Amino acid sequence: MITRMINGTIDWVDARLPVVNAFKKHMSEYYAPKNFNFWYFFGVLSLVVLVNQLLTGVWLTMFYSPSDAFDSVEYIMRDVQFGWLIRYLHAVGASAFFAVIYIHMFRGLMYGSYKPPRELVWIFGMLIYLALMAEGFLGYVLPWGNMSYWGAQVIISLVGAVPYDMLPFIDGKEGKEIGEALTTWVRGDYLLSEATINKFFALHVVAIPIVLLALVVLHLLALHEVGSNNPDGVEIKKHKDENGIPLDGIAFHPYYSVKDTVGIIVFLMVFATVVFFFPDGGGYLLERPNFEPANPLKTPEHIAPVWYYGPYYAMLRATTLEFIFNSKTWGLIAMGGAIVILFLVPWLDRNPVRSFRYRGWLSKVALAVFVVDFLVLGFLGTQPGSPLKTMIAQFGTVYYFFYFMGVLPFAHLFEKAKPVPDRITGGGH
Repeated sequence: MITRMINGTIDWVDARLPVVNAFKKHMSEYYAPKNFNFWYFFGVLSLVVLVNQLLTGVWLTMFYSPSDAFDSVEYIMRDVQFGWLIRYLHAVGASAFFAVIYIHMFRGLMYGSYKPPRELVWIFGMLIYLALMAEGFLGYVLPWGNMSYWGAQVIISLVGAVPYDMLPFIDGKEGKEIGEALTTWVRGDYLLSEATINKFFALHVVAIPIVLLALVVLHLLALHEVGSNNPDGVEIKKHKDENGIPLDGIAFHPYYSVKDTVGIIVFLMVFATVVFFFPDGGGYLLERPNFEPANPLKTPEHIAPVWYYGPYYAMLRATTLEFIFNSKTWGLIAMGGAIVILFLVPWLDRNPVRSFRYRGWLSKVALAVFVVDFLVLGFLGTQPGSPLKTMIAQFGTVYYFFYFMGVLPFAHLFEKAKPVPDRITGGGH
């Protein structure tokens, strides 16, 4: 009786909303390659962290007040039951989000997951990354600690560094006025104030999350339309059985959904360890000046962004060129260009071999150096400046762009690739 009622309800809903068909298409009858490895955990982990951020964020908005930002955060930490835990889950979750996204992007670079027909999957992924950077910055300002205040001061001032006088019919004076007007508009006031927090709060809790969720849906839809890439970089749709099922494919559910559960549990154990024992990450996850209220009269000893913006901030500071534009403008161009160039990767990579497994030694070494370079830039971006650090950051910035503009388009001309198999080579379940 109960079974008939449940089945009848499912049939009634499915006749009006194709839930069963959607489940089949995206789960039980979505065939993924059999040889997924460790690096493929981070896609689903990014969804786990996204859910954590949404749930804890909704809870925090119940007690956060933009008109009394710093004190409301202290109230959450000290007086709200388990408020400290929810706040740390959200704050550490932001760093976890970027950590899994960076590894997810690295996997894409390693296995060529952006190459045809997956260009749109990569583009949506990069738009998610861009939205996440905006979301992270807006949320960073909301506690209104001293580092939040001065960090916002530095980043918002970059709006005025854009060379608007490059546009037709705009001279230097008008360009400066446009920069000042736009800076004021972003702040919502002539100085950083409650109006700034109100604007950033609205964007952080409403506007950007809506965009982020829409992009995640589009990313997954585009992925399931063309199918997942794999460590060998071969298309599993080329070889199918008499039922049209890829010979090297396996149903995502229950096989990968169960396997991913193990990865999720391990990740949550590591995440919980950080939340309960190292929530400030030694000053890298939660900076010490942010435990002091914003003070326009007290500049922190060293103004630095959170670690996940470190590489781009290092590029901004390392640019000392004074030609046509001032160094601040060139730094902004370098920082913006470092993000824009990621969108062009599907067209910059001219290597006929998709996965680094079968590329030559030059491509492999160049990718390894790129990873080290990105990590070094990230570290330098969080440290006080010095002539030596500036010089290292300059070399790092040059190599960052060289990898995308020199290695990806031309490395295959100077190396010998291994033969690419026609079918995947391993990874059964």
